[in-house]
Amino acid sequence: MTRGPRGAGALPVRHAALAVAALLVVVACGSDAGRSATTGPSATSSPSATPSSPSPGASASPGPTVGPSASSLPPPSGSFDPAALSIRLEPVVTNLNSPLAVVSARDGSGRLFVVEQPGRIRIVRDGAAVDQPFLNIIPRVASGGERGLLGLAFAPGYPADPRLFVDYTDTSGNTVISSFTVPAATPDQADPDSERVLLHVDQPFPNHNGGALAFGPDGDLYIGMGDGGSGGDPLGNGQSLTTLLGKILRIRPGGPDATSPGYTIPPDNPFASDASARPEIFAYGLRNPWRLSFDRATGDLWIGDVGQGAWEEVDRWPAGAGWASGPNFGWNVMEGRHCYSPAANCTRTGLVEPVAEYDHGQGCAIVGGYVGRNPDEPALHGGYVFGDDCSGNIWVLDAAHPEAQGPVLLVGSGHMISSFGEDEAGRLYLTDLSSGQLLRIVPVP
Repeated sequence: MTRGPRGAGALPVRHAALAVAALLVVVACGSDAGRSATTGPSATSSPSATPSSPSPGASASPGPTVGPSASSLPPPSGSFDPAALSIRLEPVVTNLNSPLAVVSARDGSGRLFVVEQPGRIRIVRDGAAVDQPFLNIIPRVASGGERGLLGLAFAPGYPADPRLFVDYTDTSGNTVISSFTVPAATPDQADPDSERVLLHVDQPFPNHNGGALAFGPDGDLYIGMGDGGSGGDPLGNGQSLTTLLGKILRIRPGGPDATSPGYTIPPDNPFASDASARPEIFAYGLRNPWRLSFDRATGDLWIGDVGQGAWEEVDRWPAGAGWASGPNFGWNVMEGRHCYSPAANCTRTGLVEPVAEYDHGQGCAIVGGYVGRNPDEPALHGGYVFGDDCSGNIWVLDAAHPEAQGPVLLVGSGHMISSFGEDEAGRLYLTDLSSGQLLRIVPVP
């Protein structure tokens, strides 16, 4: 399938079919063509990140484990055979504007919520997109290229806690993590005036913004932050513990009451008591963790980290795994399982290598996915499904033994995959950035 133009520059979001330069493509191919002096601070600027509220709790000593406890989750059942799985893609909605994420509130309503890059969230109900946006913050969002409204997560227990959390780039090109409230009287419409900013992170370049948001089984909010952009991590953010860039962050949002703190630091965060590091850091050494998810059966954290010029990688951190200083996934010492800086004889001691990778002959921008756990779809049960934005390839891994067989190609979809998602029952979906489609992944008997 012939795809659209690659390259740089902010594109008009109304032309969804031309949004090929958006998001991951410029990033993964290692191109800096999209960077200009007018779209972000210069390379000599020092990135900074400022919480909107103090972070009480940071002085607590870290516990022996970090992350959700698998013992509190239902055990996975059965075994997964990647070679036995076939899928088809079933269109659900076809009139979306640059969709970047699909999320369930897990509130029993059956609704899906689709994030549109320009700054809107749409409800999909009964196979149709509701005309009225669930949230519209377009005037607050810089959209185009890798910028826009990038991520969404609902508070655990929603709607008892009536908040949603979003990740977007503001009109200055910096990352904002905010919450909004959904009034009980208008369950299909969040209040745009209820925004509460939790984090504001300066971005030195207009690419590698990350954007993933997910609540873990522990109830904490996990945030994917790219390394700040350009190419090759010129500011060294991936390996620096003094910046939030190039990280997975873990914070504990305060309550919905306006008097509560914006967020606190989970006391078992790996750097919670380290004065020389940012206490929000959960994991580091990441280039652009565009999408992450938790296996709802095991609590394992799965990350699709977009590569530089040669390798795309899948990272996993098992639930309940312990460590002294937080997992280091290697960037920019390594790209995938390969030395990057230096190009040979790099020191791998202490680095967590990916459970899977693929080269740029098969794609150029990984889109992290989900582990299938819908009990009505046993063929997908235990398979981690992920894809590539550039090639449209969709692969599956045995989530319990990802390195035993490696990724198995399911289909060359022909879609510009921007995200995967799951509904309340665990059925899997994907979004196509170019065509504006939401599609369901259906296992074929």
